[in-house]
Amino acid sequence: MDVVEQYMQAIYKNGLYPDRHICHQKQGNWVEIEEYDSGKRHKALSFCSNDVLGLVQSEAVRQAAIDAIHQYGTSNSSCSALSGRIDLHRQLEQEIGAFKHLKHTHLFLNAWMALQALMDAFCHLAIPVPGFQNNRETLILTDILNHGCIISAIANAGNRSGKMFSHSPNVRVKAYRHCDMNDLARKVRRYAKPEDRILVISDAVFSMDGDIAPLPDMLDIFEDYPGSVIVMDEAHASGAIGSNGGGIYDHFGITTQQVVDRGMVPVIMTTFSKFAASAGAAISSNSKELTDLLETSPTSIGTISLPPPTTAAALESIRQVRQNPGLVETLQSNARYLRSRLIEHDFLVMGETNVCPVLLPEEINPKEFGVRMLSEHGIWISPIWFIAKPRMRITTTALHTHEEMDKLVEAMAATRELLYQPTAAVSASAVG
Repeated sequence: MDVVEQYMQAIYKNGLYPDRHICHQKQGNWVEIEEYDSGKRHKALSFCSNDVLGLVQSEAVRQAAIDAIHQYGTSNSSCSALSGRIDLHRQLEQEIGAFKHLKHTHLFLNAWMALQALMDAFCHLAIPVPGFQNNRETLILTDILNHGCIISAIANAGNRSGKMFSHSPNVRVKAYRHCDMNDLARKVRRYAKPEDRILVISDAVFSMDGDIAPLPDMLDIFEDYPGSVIVMDEAHASGAIGSNGGGIYDHFGITTQQVVDRGMVPVIMTTFSKFAASAGAAISSNSKELTDLLETSPTSIGTISLPPPTTAAALESIRQVRQNPGLVETLQSNARYLRSRLIEHDFLVMGETNVCPVLLPEEINPKEFGVRMLSEHGIWISPIWFIAKPRMRITTTALHTHEEMDKLVEAMAATRELLYQPTAAVSASAVG
């Protein structure tokens, strides 16, 4: 433990550890938060929530969770393959299937488990079967800026439980440059072997950059490799992009059936912690066999099924989105407005979605920027300084008003002016 203690002391000393806050109350976009170390409380306007459609405090969603507790209790206390499956699971799977236009869905406690289960199941077939031998290697291609849950799953794809149990063939993982389809095409041509099972995986919307994967170009590349599996992580796409909030296929006007007709296999991961006011994740495809395999994978069998209130909240949230497309329209309108206001004030904004990463001048410490925004302006935004290129990560929601977004931008401009003096101005001052 001495190494851990020494390492963490260095983290503290260099200001790399994130400031921690405890939330006491939420009302719309306003929260009451407590500084973990000092105990000081703030009433703050939040721009760091992933509740993109504002459904966390929806009366219908809350009531659905309460009703589920009354009917089923707080937990199913088992995995779905044994005694942990309830009717709400079936309803949620059907609702997701209709939303994503993929018939078969399996639920998980979170995205990390969902993707690990997918890798175990697809790459290694999870369970050894007498007389059946899997002798085809798997090639996985991944965007270099994919989310950590994808990176973790593919990093373990060659040595997880499925391989240990079934002694399946090798899994090879190759990364391609961010959203660079020329590089992706080169990597496929270079590394794909005739008998390979090919899987490409990407965030649909990148959580730290706010940009969208070029799905049409990806499909054009893999149409030449029949049977390729196209996995889209729609954590930040569901409810946020597309005319109906359906995600990346909705955004580009492509149907999953068109992908099937072109000889590829679409697989979508949906998470419920952003647009669906809940927690958990789901893997959807047009293959009943894949869904059944996921249910019997070590990852699924080794944990409990999605709890009743969590399931009910996600189910009602998706129904709300499908019944009220105006929520999505408002979110997208707010994203456009906030981006335009930030650009007017000469902020460098990345991406094109409601996730609005703002790159600051190198001289500004994002952590200090965030502290001043909270303490001096009562606005809570997320500084990013240790897991990606330093930036302020701002998320707008369907609940934000133009007045609140104007307040944010004005506070950011004032904070930048306080913390940043351009080199030319400093030099002129020194000469004077």
